[in-house]
Amino acid sequence: MTLRKIFKTFAFSTVMAFAAISANAQDLIARQAPVDRRATSLDTIVVNRLQEVESFENPSALLYNDWSNTKTHASGTLPETFKIDLRGFHMPSPSRVVTSNFGRRWGRAHKGLDIKVYIGDTIRAAFSGKVRIVDYEARGYGKYIVIRHNNGLETYYGHLSKQIVHENQNVTAGQPIGLGGNTGRSTGSHLHFETRLCGVAINPALLFDFAHQDVTGDFYTYRRSTVDSESARATALRGTASSPGYSKENIQGTGNYSKSNRAASQTTDYSTRQTHAMTTSNGTQILYHKVSSGETLESIAEQHGISVEQLCKLNRLGRYAKVVKDQILRYS
Repeated sequence: MTLRKIFKTFAFSTVMAFAAISANAQDLIARQAPVDRRATSLDTIVVNRLQEVESFENPSALLYNDWSNTKTHASGTLPETFKIDLRGFHMPSPSRVVTSNFGRRWGRAHKGLDIKVYIGDTIRAAFSGKVRIVDYEARGYGKYIVIRHNNGLETYYGHLSKQIVHENQNVTAGQPIGLGGNTGRSTGSHLHFETRLCGVAINPALLFDFAHQDVTGDFYTYRRSTVDSESARATALRGTASSPGYSKENIQGTGNYSKSNRAASQTTDYSTRQTHAMTTSNGTQILYHKVSSGETLESIAEQHGISVEQLCKLNRLGRYAKVVKDQILRYS
């Protein structure tokens, strides 16, 4: 056999061998494809399970820096905009009466809403989540609870008489977590309710409409650039004291506030509040009470969650002054 024939034979054999390897490799890849798809599917399931576990162990972990049972106000990276899912909510109390707004009050920032409740009234979790703090603060929240939720929010419940959940406990929306009270820096029984995102307080009136026992929508989109102006408007529309009064019946939700007459009652409430409120040039809102027959300084102070001394100081009255029907008293 000549050298040229040997070379041709060798070259042909080599080409055929590589072709066979390539064909076998393609067959192997084809056979491997369904396995890869199953593996990818299994990986997805595993990742989803891990995310569920992480969410169960540390709700909203992507927003917050850590999970702490000692630091009251959590820290995190607050985005410019963030969509908060308000579905699956439960009102923390059946009370429809807001006694103090979000904002400046008595020369200091008030980071939540004060809701009129009585000592022993049931307080419930606003959303499902995990209890982060159960503690006592003598010069502030009194007995309080902080819950972190999967929608990114943390809710605070202050001045409780009793806490009936423990730290790191998972709770569902509407689950009883404590009892209304008057502990800590408080001048009357009420619930101090806060909503925070990455430690930053957001006006609960942007999210919750206590007068109608509802949320303001399925979602609320937090925007850092407009949240302050939105907060002021929410306070004007929903955050002031409710007009039906402070009787036990209205507080327990038996007032005439069915959803069928929601629009009408909103209009009536707003016009009524306007006759009892005044906004100063610097944006501070001053609230007034029109005295009804039989009321006293003590009963009026209790209704609005302040002391008699504060009420007298605001109106330059003596401690034992008598009030008369239709008299207008300032209470904030």
